[in-house]
Amino acid sequence: MRLPRRRRPDFEAERDFEYPHHLRAAIEATPAAPGVYIFHGEEGGLPLYIGKSVNLRSRLLSHLRNPDEARLLRQTQRISHVRTAGEIGALLLEARWIKEQHPLLNQKLRSNRQLCSLQVQDGVPKVVYSKDLDFAQAPGLYGLYASRHAALDALRQMADDQRLCYGALGLEKRAPGRPCFRAMLQQCAGVCRGDETPESHRTRLFTRLEGLRVACWPYAGPVGLVERDAQDPQWTQIHVVHHWHYLGTVGNVAEALQLDSVAPGFDADGYKILCKPILSGRAEIIPLF
Repeated sequence: MRLPRRRRPDFEAERDFEYPHHLRAAIEATPAAPGVYIFHGEEGGLPLYIGKSVNLRSRLLSHLRNPDEARLLRQTQRISHVRTAGEIGALLLEARWIKEQHPLLNQKLRSNRQLCSLQVQDGVPKVVYSKDLDFAQAPGLYGLYASRHAALDALRQMADDQRLCYGALGLEKRAPGRPCFRAMLQQCAGVCRGDETPESHRTRLFTRLEGLRVACWPYAGPVGLVERDAQDPQWTQIHVVHHWHYLGTVGNVAEALQLDSVAPGFDADGYKILCKPILSGRAEIIPLF
């Protein structure tokens, strides 16, 4: 007789899933509007999970109906939320809270102390670190990476895609006057043996790098990014930013001017959230300098 297959742990979790009725009251009090929410566990402990949405109620209901999140829901004692005027405010607040409160189940937005980028020095891409260089003002930076290893992996991928020379990029040592090993395998276009000119090699490198360019902060000082609530345009929030670092959200210009405008350092999450709306010209910007 054929034996039944062993049940997987995730299957058991789904089988035991029960709709968390004790959290329903929190959902009913949540607006269908942008904001950030927190799943709280035991009183006094770290938050379990922090998330954001342009529709808080809909997002929370999707959590409560998901059997894959049964463990999170069983541990959750209550849910709190803060409404924002729009998506940008929700993204900024979520990133800040995750860094400050260290929720147990969030990983992607945790603070990174080894932020790296690539900078071409004497024709060779080098790994540089945000602890040594102000990424908000330094020109000629390409890509944002969590580690040196990740930056070099990205450079190798560029070389593989464009048939660039590992030796010319400083990724491997080669004997003077001898081609690199990849040239013999037809994986390098052959700048190392004269098959292409250094200018052609450099052009292909910079063409690929250009899509990864890190934009310098485009203002002389801090600015306020104005965000208006779609349901109530009279309600606005001003997100104060300097050197791509989110400093806080206030309700008017007077409060914005009172905030400490010294950015503590380049913030990759703030850059990724703010770069497109600010550089595209779509955002309403108030200079605060």
